[in-house]
Amino acid sequence: MAAGLGTKRLNKELAKITNGLPPGITLVSADNLEEWFLDIQVLDKNPIYAGQTYRLKFKFSDKYPIEPPEVTFVKLETRPIPMHPHIYSNGIICLDLLGNQGWSPVQNVESVAMSLQSMLTGNTKNERPPGDEEFVRGNRLRPRDINFYYHDNTV
Repeated sequence: MAAGLGTKRLNKELAKITNGLPPGITLVSADNLEEWFLDIQVLDKNPIYAGQTYRLKFKFSDKYPIEPPEVTFVKLETRPIPMHPHIYSNGIICLDLLGNQGWSPVQNVESVAMSLQSMLTGNTKNERPPGDEEFVRGNRLRPRDINFYYHDNTV
């Protein structure tokens, strides 16, 4: 990442989140300014996510914060991909906040993680998006290059 606005912004964000994040959100690693990992947990009594911890990967382009980071869930042995109608089984998240149309440079890593935590907290459907298997099998695009149609913001 070229030195500039993005570098300054990410260094500032890293300094802030190193000093603490909201409950249920933990910085796992931020070894460079291109890729960070955070764990999130749903802290309420939602039975879909009880006792689970999920891993988020943030990838930053040299245009951050003007462009959104690429945010996906990562599957590990102890970190499943959460069940949600807007989260594909390969970890890609269909959320307008993560697309160019819904993104605003006032957002940051902490606010995105909190939004995802809130999205999980409010979910009552233990299901994947329609067409999940076909999408996962056929998609070759990076998450930021997918033009999602946001049709249901109630979940």
